[in-house]
Amino acid sequence: MIILCATGALCLGFLLDLAFGDPRGMPHIIRLFGRLIERLERLLRKEGRERAGGVCLVWIAVIVCGGIPAVLLFFAYSVSLWAGFALESVLCFQLLAAGSLRSESGKVLESLARDDLEAARRNLSMIVGRDTAGLDRPGIASAAVETVAENASDGVIAPLFYMTFGGAALGCVYKAANTMDSMVGYKNETYLLFGRAAARFDDWLNFVPSRLAALLMIAGARLCGFDAKAAYRVWRRDRGNHASPNAAQTESVCAGALGVQLGGPARYFGKQVEKPTIGDAKRPVQGSDIAGANRLMYTSAALMILFSILVRGGLYAIL
Repeated sequence: MIILCATGALCLGFLLDLAFGDPRGMPHIIRLFGRLIERLERLLRKEGRERAGGVCLVWIAVIVCGGIPAVLLFFAYSVSLWAGFALESVLCFQLLAAGSLRSESGKVLESLARDDLEAARRNLSMIVGRDTAGLDRPGIASAAVETVAENASDGVIAPLFYMTFGGAALGCVYKAANTMDSMVGYKNETYLLFGRAAARFDDWLNFVPSRLAALLMIAGARLCGFDAKAAYRVWRRDRGNHASPNAAQTESVCAGALGVQLGGPARYFGKQVEKPTIGDAKRPVQGSDIAGANRLMYTSAALMILFSILVRGGLYAIL
């Protein structure tokens, strides 16, 4: 029965994220992960021992961020199935980012619709790591589409993948790794050594989910009426066009489905970074493509939920 409760919690968590996104003022488990990682960095980062400190960061964060939810869920389910279901539903809700991606990228789209490029750049800066000050309209739209496409994998499909096989506790392990990578996984002078273990661990965890997300997004392109053949063709051709082994998986599908070109040079922390392009420049990226990327994200997420139900149903039948 716990498998069925956990499956129901996963579905309810997805629906809550769809309905409410990331409510302001609500205590959030990802923010707790972030605070823990900040404190661990201050404690473990020592000159001359940065690589070892980074490895310790990964181990401690994974044990704490995965272990505490696992213990809480064990005791909640021991009390009653309803208590376990309630706790797991809340955790699943907070581990998903589809609602917040739609909301934050929607603010960029709304600003573009009003021809308020300054507001669009400001809203975009909340969801991307690149410098946004000098971006024109197509650049703003392109960056927003890229972040929705990339985060469709690590913010939605990958958490669902790990929650499918290990419940909310394993989902917490994944999100802890993903949060570490976003905080310390930079290839710059500051984090090159200390953040290396976190970056590699995140790459390893995302290897299978990112490719599953790409396949689901190709199927989603067909369901949404986009160009699924081009999505598959561009994915096969450009999925390696990124410094990360995983990021271009869904970006390439999205670029092909929408018929646009993503990637290319961008500025980070005041420095120009040359990046390969993804997709074909058939037309400039438009604000409406942000909405299209969100449609692809939600359709692929719905397909992942169906996959999760089938897997969990099979596990229930076997056990």
